[in-house]
Amino acid sequence: MSIFNGMNISGSALTANRFKMDVVSSNLANADTTRARINEDGEWEPYRRKVAIQEAKGERFSSMLKNAMDVREGEAGGVKISRVTEDPEPFKQVFNPSHPDADENGYVSMPNVDPLKEMIDLMSTTRAYEANVTALNASKGMLMKALEIGR
Repeated sequence: MSIFNGMNISGSALTANRFKMDVVSSNLANADTTRARINEDGEWEPYRRKVAIQEAKGERFSSMLKNAMDVREGEAGGVKISRVTEDPEPFKQVFNPSHPDADENGYVSMPNVDPLKEMIDLMSTTRAYEANVTALNASKGMLMKALEIGR
């Protein structure tokens, strides 16, 4: 078991949380984009909210617990972003007959991005990022104190 495992785990969480913040920022930036891509019918489609899926790196917790003392270098746990999916929630319909993307009834399909939900996700991810910075600094402090023992 490496003395740097704790730092590696916190580092992977920092990377994953930073990526999640980027996804949330992209969602907020495109909250009013009505022409994000062309669908299979050849028509413009609004931006669809993206969600980053985070999962544990490596093995499951139970098997890692059994093998905790047999961990080789570079096999520290942590988290990773496994994929980015699109939210299947339907688009919001807004009545605006003067909009260039309005249908024959005057409704415009708007992105399925809820700014309130995005801000909550951003705050949650920011708190997780801060917690991992604190854990990383604690690990660094312990290693520094261990080095001072030899003086």
